Amino acid sequence: MRLALALAVTTALILPVHAQNAPDPSDWDAVTEAAQGQTVYWHAWGGATPTNDFIAWIGDRASEQGVTLEHVKLADTADAVGAVVTEQQAGRDADGSVDLIWINGANFASMKEADLLFGPFAEQLPNWRYVDVEGKTVTTDFTVPTEGYESPWAMAQLVFVYDGARVQDPPRTAPELLAWAESNPGRFTYPQPPDFLGTTFLKQMLIELAPEPAALQDPAGENYDEVTAPLWSFLDTLTPQLWREGRAYPETGPRMLQLINDGETDLAFSFSPGEASTAIANFQLPESVRTYVLEEGTIGNASFVAIPYNSSAKEGAMVVADILLSPDAQARAQDPAVLGYDTVLDLGKLSEAQRAAFDALDLGVATLTPEELGQALPEPHPSWATRLAEDWVARYGVAN
Repeated sequence: MRLALALAVTTALILPVHAQNAPDPSDWDAVTEAAQGQTVYWHAWGGATPTNDFIAWIGDRASEQGVTLEHVKLADTADAVGAVVTEQQAGRDADGSVDLIWINGANFASMKEADLLFGPFAEQLPNWRYVDVEGKTVTTDFTVPTEGYESPWAMAQLVFVYDGARVQDPPRTAPELLAWAESNPGRFTYPQPPDFLGTTFLKQMLIELAPEPAALQDPAGENYDEVTAPLWSFLDTLTPQLWREGRAYPETGPRMLQLINDGETDLAFSFSPGEASTAIANFQLPESVRTYVLEEGTIGNASFVAIPYNSSAKEGAMVVADILLSPDAQARAQDPAVLGYDTVLDLGKLSEAQRAAFDALDLGVATLTPEELGQALPEPHPSWATRLAEDWVARYGVAN
């Protein structure tokens, strides 16, 4: 998020990228042959053990195809994007240090606009044939067309988490949340923006509170102050009622769930509908925890991977992206005992044996059915997230 402004300033200095020995994604035999022996440095969030374990599993599958996968653990995607920007400015247009990035939103929009991505490649991946192009948001990213420059690998939707042993009727609207927090001071919090999940909370509240939510689908402009005024009024009242009176915030989503497990808070939220079930199975949350969505719905989006223009292992990176789209990997990611993410695939395109792996999944005691989740709300244009996070830091930011 924080990199968007820096990219905006430096874009004018960025020269057109020259494709040097760029592979042809449509020639998959040549791609897999060139990938042999390559090491792919995948820069991906490393803040949760289940995610790290899943990436290690993907690495095992990649090794079977002659590719070594190294997980470079990130606290912020902008760190990886910043590395690519620095290399571009230094003239390092080949043999870059970043081969694959777990990315979406403002970071993708900034890299795409600055011509810092390899592609298009996604729709040439062999497993793309299984992707649900019609029913899921896999060809746009926060309203920005992906145009094949990133490949989806997981669907996410915001769910709220509560401990049913302490909360009988959780709040389902922004006003209800505010009233609940005032009646239960210190029992709710959220990660400090520009953390992705914390910024998502701001967007979720803004969608409900904005006078015209449709305006969020266009770039933030002169209407920004008017559109966001109700959000800041809401937060001004909410902040003193937060955990530690808003003088400290959890660093990450997993830390927010840990506060429930420790009995310090009663409400949280997650972008993975199955994360609570996974945490219950791993004894990281009490069995009384359940999830729900808000009355008017919650934000949903896809997680993607993208390949920097100067990656030193473009072929290997495409192999990893294709493995992520495989029915085996998608079924594993959907298993609440592993990650609990929804699949990006259209199960109707799978064979009977491939579908069986999904049908056999026990989604977990705290996981909502697709009907209960409902239709996900679209993400605002990425410019809103960038400005919201910057504004939040200026208004409420604290040093953890």
